[in-house]
Amino acid sequence: MNRFRPLLSDVRRRLRLPADWRERIRFQAPDALAWRLLLLTFLFTVVVEILIIVPSAASFHERWLLDRLQSAELASVGVEALPYSAVEDDAAEQLLAIGGVQAVVVGDQGVRRLLLQAPNLPRTPDLIDLRQSRPLTRIADPWRTLSGHPDRSIRVQARPRYRSGDFIEILAPAEPLKVELRAFLLNSLLMSLLISLVAGGLLYGGLAFLVLQPLRRVTRSIEHFALDPAAEGDPPSDRHDEIGRVERELARMQEEVRVSLRSRARLVALGEAVAKINHDLRNMLTSAQMASERLADSPDPEVARVLPRLERALGRAAALSRNVLEYGKSEEPPPQRVRIALAPAIAAAAEDAGLTADGVRLTKSIPARLTVHADPDQLHRVLVNLMRNARQAIEGDPTRRTGRKGVVRVTASTETGDCVIQIADDGPGIPPRLSENLFEPFVSGRASDGAGLGLAISRELAASHGGALTLVETGPTGTTFALRLPH
Repeated sequence: MNRFRPLLSDVRRRLRLPADWRERIRFQAPDALAWRLLLLTFLFTVVVEILIIVPSAASFHERWLLDRLQSAELASVGVEALPYSAVEDDAAEQLLAIGGVQAVVVGDQGVRRLLLQAPNLPRTPDLIDLRQSRPLTRIADPWRTLSGHPDRSIRVQARPRYRSGDFIEILAPAEPLKVELRAFLLNSLLMSLLISLVAGGLLYGGLAFLVLQPLRRVTRSIEHFALDPAAEGDPPSDRHDEIGRVERELARMQEEVRVSLRSRARLVALGEAVAKINHDLRNMLTSAQMASERLADSPDPEVARVLPRLERALGRAAALSRNVLEYGKSEEPPPQRVRIALAPAIAAAAEDAGLTADGVRLTKSIPARLTVHADPDQLHRVLVNLMRNARQAIEGDPTRRTGRKGVVRVTASTETGDCVIQIADDGPGIPPRLSENLFEPFVSGRASDGAGLGLAISRELAASHGGALTLVETGPTGTTFALRLPH
């Protein structure tokens, strides 16, 4: 045994499979769709078997009885041809043996004539009248015969074909019919089962080739894409049916997602670079602002003349840097909602927005006890942004008459459980080319110092509260925004 160990070790080493081969040969349970399709094929096969067997059994049962009736009718014609309708015992037995019946009765004009005497029977025979068309009864008769007692007999009535009369009736034992019916059903069942299995197998194979295989290919493509979206999948097939359309649409959507992911990766890298640039830029602006403060003490009149412009430029640059970093956050923190009195909140926001009695002033019409359910800091940011925008729009209006400072009007009311705050100004309005995209990032109505991020951030904050920020109207007489928040 020891001399075979090196050989066995070499065989194990040679038969060692790579990792990907192990994945390929790993047992996988059949998918549910294939099993359901196979089960449906089996059920359809059973239904087809029933639709074939049941009418065939009824037809065989009726045909067997008609054959016995015709034989008995021919035998009765021979009996009546003899003198006095007399039949020798041996001849009667032979006629009965030929017809396979136990008695023959002929009915004519209400008179029943017994041509062949029936023996004493242990059970009362069952009547089957073939003159009446009853489909359900004809279908049930074969199964009654199969489940009947061995001593069961059948009385069969039908219209005569070879003689005159109202009907001809025979009495026959049911056991020979049961034996032949059982053999017929067995043969028919085997033949129809074979045909149904072949047809079902062909149907299942066709559906598996036309439907299951393409669906498996689509499923594998989706699974591989979920594992590695950057990897290129198999190209779609050239089919022009619904499966081909699904494959092509899936390939198109996957390509769109790949492009979107690549764009997102570039945007992430760009955002990181912008954050670093903004950080350095803010340090530079801080140094520049400190230098400008030292320049304020200079006695040079030229410095005094240009210093305000320098300070405004530095302030705008610092605000732009701050807004870009603020908008570049992945998401705002969820609002910490509390009950806030609206009138004090608007007064505090107006002060931070630069609304004063000597300049652009605030007028408000707010119910004294009106409250909103919101985050105090986020609500303050939204209100300050809207009021500051209104003040800057009024101050930047070149057509405003000297001495007319402008007004920002704030009104509030409750509508269907919400608090609606309207901020209106009497400025020059928003240009039509900007009003449609006003809430998009980097879209601003101020060409000089607007970053175009304030309204975009404000709308996101309103949406996080379950509310909305909308532009109600704008025009030469002013602009109105509506902020809807839960009451």
